[in-house]
Amino acid sequence: MTSADPDPHERHRWGASGRERWQWGGPPGPGGPWGRRRGPGRMGAGFVGCLFLALVVFVGVLTALATWVAALLLGIIAPGASPPTATVVAVVVVLIVAVVIGGRAFFLTVRPLADLAAASERLADGEPGVRVETRGPRPVRRLGASFNAMAERLDRSRDDRRALLADVTHELRTPLTVISGGLEAMLDGVHPMDEDHVSPILAEAVVMDRLLDDLRTISLAEAGALPLHREPVDLVEIAGDVLAGQHAVADARRVELRLEGDASLVADVDPVRVREILVNLVANAVRHTPAGGHVMIEVRADGGDALLTVVDTGEGIPPEELDRVFDRFHRRSDSGGSGLGLTIVRDLATAHGGTVEVESDGVPGHGSAFRVRLPRRL
Repeated sequence: MTSADPDPHERHRWGASGRERWQWGGPPGPGGPWGRRRGPGRMGAGFVGCLFLALVVFVGVLTALATWVAALLLGIIAPGASPPTATVVAVVVVLIVAVVIGGRAFFLTVRPLADLAAASERLADGEPGVRVETRGPRPVRRLGASFNAMAERLDRSRDDRRALLADVTHELRTPLTVISGGLEAMLDGVHPMDEDHVSPILAEAVVMDRLLDDLRTISLAEAGALPLHREPVDLVEIAGDVLAGQHAVADARRVELRLEGDASLVADVDPVRVREILVNLVANAVRHTPAGGHVMIEVRADGGDALLTVVDTGEGIPPEELDRVFDRFHRRSDSGGSGLGLTIVRDLATAHGGTVEVESDGVPGHGSAFRVRLPRRL
């Protein structure tokens, strides 16, 4: 290739693709190996600012000319007369004031929007921690605040995904270790292949299956894809069935189970999912209630909602943990659960269009109260 024959990349860079703007220096980016495209947030602010100021000057000059023509037509100024010095000074002052006011308006309005455009590009590229300064007129400040809130939610979602992956890996490691270790021991002849050694492996497989099923339920609920089979259901009857299923565990721990509420409270809900909500809450309450205490389910109507409350006289929840009890895998070291039960309760209540709240002062013996509010009708 001779010096007269330019490089084809150079022809592309300077040729017909006139819409492409390139910036020399810096690492290769989306624009190719020769440079990187300058996004609208980087070059648009200066161009818009110059255009805005030119428009201000143009409007000011046009206003001065229109005023002069009107004065001629009205006979205020004689035809052919030169403008008075005071008039010229006034026009110049008006133009200067218009430029200053226009520049100020540009700085307060256009520059924050240009910063938002640049921050949006960085956020779209996956950069974490992108925020903008909320400044300018009130609508622009609201837009900046909304952008910061959106960026914060994206960062939190990214952190939650990473934490979820780490937590799932940790939770699955223990049962997999037990299963693989037990099978290897039996295959090597260290342990006989009998019921005593196969049962722990089966138990760990059940733990893995329950964990994966819980994760699937949470994922579907958070994605809004959890199917609900609604039908008219007597909530008092479901609460009674849940307590009956927990009697064996409660009796072994010497915890009394109680049921209070309306004689019959019918709601259009998914009975399987509501039962799952109450099972998780009652099982947690029994687990954290000492001998001699009690766990009670209250079923009440509250306007157009059904209010299901699970109250216990257990050890309670420390105030600093109340905001985290519904987080995935958040649990105490002695809880014995997977840390997903309360997350499932929250997501199932939300899927029904309801809410769940918790109250506790953290004092042992005062226990805690979980209130699940479900709409009685669609």
